[in-house]
Amino acid sequence: MDLHGDTRTVLTLDAGGTTFVFGAMRGGQAILPPVTRPSQGHDLAACLRGIEEGFREAWDRCGGAAAISFAFPGPADYPNGVIGDLVNLSGFRGGVPLGPLLEDRFGVPVLINNDGDLFAYGEALGGLLPEVNAALAEAGSPKRFRNLLGVTFGTGFGGGLVVNGKLFRGDNAAGTEIWALRNKLSPRASSEEGVAIRAVQRSYAEAVGLTLEAAPEPRTIFEIGMGRQPGDAASAREAFRRLGEVAGDALANALTLVDALVVIGGGLSGAAPLFLPALVAELNAPLQTLDGRSLPRLEVQAFNLEDPAGKAAFLMGDVRQLPVPGTKRSVPYDALKRTGIGLSRLGTSQATALGAYACALDWLDRR
Repeated sequence: MDLHGDTRTVLTLDAGGTTFVFGAMRGGQAILPPVTRPSQGHDLAACLRGIEEGFREAWDRCGGAAAISFAFPGPADYPNGVIGDLVNLSGFRGGVPLGPLLEDRFGVPVLINNDGDLFAYGEALGGLLPEVNAALAEAGSPKRFRNLLGVTFGTGFGGGLVVNGKLFRGDNAAGTEIWALRNKLSPRASSEEGVAIRAVQRSYAEAVGLTLEAAPEPRTIFEIGMGRQPGDAASAREAFRRLGEVAGDALANALTLVDALVVIGGGLSGAAPLFLPALVAELNAPLQTLDGRSLPRLEVQAFNLEDPAGKAAFLMGDVRQLPVPGTKRSVPYDALKRTGIGLSRLGTSQATALGAYACALDWLDRR
């Protein structure tokens, strides 16, 4: 897919709980200053009117578009454009056919997807995945990756999966809902309760004797942990370490099934120096048999791609030339099964927008 050479225009939307930001892409690049509207998510009629007006303004500024493609919160029947009962946009109840509504208003295809899915798709097409494969080629490695698991750490714990260049959605548009995996440190809770903004704040607040409401923002807790602001540095570092442990456990469960490269985005990804080592360590931590023997948690070894030594070992692999019995030739064999864990190369919003753009072009081409 030649995203950057395509001349078709696609309208996009970044749908937040309080604000909707409308835009447009052409050639894989944003071509329009953001058009902002309040979400008014508690009032369905006002919310739908705001969505239509925002897209109409973007449409008029661009002189039309070939499609509309954007991420919207779930639960939803994404293939049919129907939005279910939302928490942050409480006016959506009982099933709202948002996609068909917009198709009737604008006369172009409308594609709606989960934001974690689109983030992963954007990074697979123009972010971490092609960067890693280019680095492997430059290093002379025969290894290539074709699958990418994308996760976002922020208000929640989101996920998306790209398999052989195709977005994996699942039979119920509910694929890669990693937030619902069990929380290693609180087994009766979801992993999201340990991998989100509130998790970092709760951990720090409990350690220093604050209420959750009085806890600093994660950015401040990160600065405290890095020694750049006053506060309990050890407790700040522990809050992010715990996030890394819970996220690593959830990713280990996911990687056991999908065997992919991993990219991390979201608002908390900037705190990677304090959580990424713990996350990778958890991926590589052994399990134990009932008779006390150790065995690897994963069939692959995980490497931190943000660490120069880890990245170098990942790129090198363990390549050998194996003689083919009974012949004079040999074949290359990379004996190191591995995955890499890296941060978003595009930025979460840009990767999500690129994923939305690519989804639209793919649908138009297949149609």
